[in-house]
Amino acid sequence: MSSKNQASSASSIGVERSRRIVVGIDGSPASLSALEWAAREAELRDSLLEVVATWEWPTSFGWVTIPQGYDPAADTEKVLEPILAALRVAHPRVVVQWKIVEGHPAPVLIKESRGADLLVVGSRGHGEFVGMLIGSTSEHCVANAACPVVVFRENG
Repeated sequence: MSSKNQASSASSIGVERSRRIVVGIDGSPASLSALEWAAREAELRDSLLEVVATWEWPTSFGWVTIPQGYDPAADTEKVLEPILAALRVAHPRVVVQWKIVEGHPAPVLIKESRGADLLVVGSRGHGEFVGMLIGSTSEHCVANAACPVVVFRENG
């Protein structure tokens, strides 16, 4: 399992925080809107914001050749870095930690919800069927999380 954490500011080092909001992102528009909502909520609650992104090895039938140098964790980090940079500019008072975890998003987010005050997810991410009001990951989180869940849905 691969994971990384980084505090957004030096002032957060050594600070104990009991309030924590976890947000799952996959780069989809719904997840980025959920991230923005979670950041505003973390500001209001003076809570730590933990951003969680996941990755999985590609699955297929038969033999698969993985290209040399293929590193899905590093690729996920490259996608996450500019998103977090923009978030820190927009919400400088929010302490942000981030984590990249190997695994399917639903069970990873359930695990990360333990000890959190709130779990925030987008209503539909990548890989969902078009037209669904809520995706399978969101539904799984609502049914199984260890804390309250906000499923953020954009109007439109």
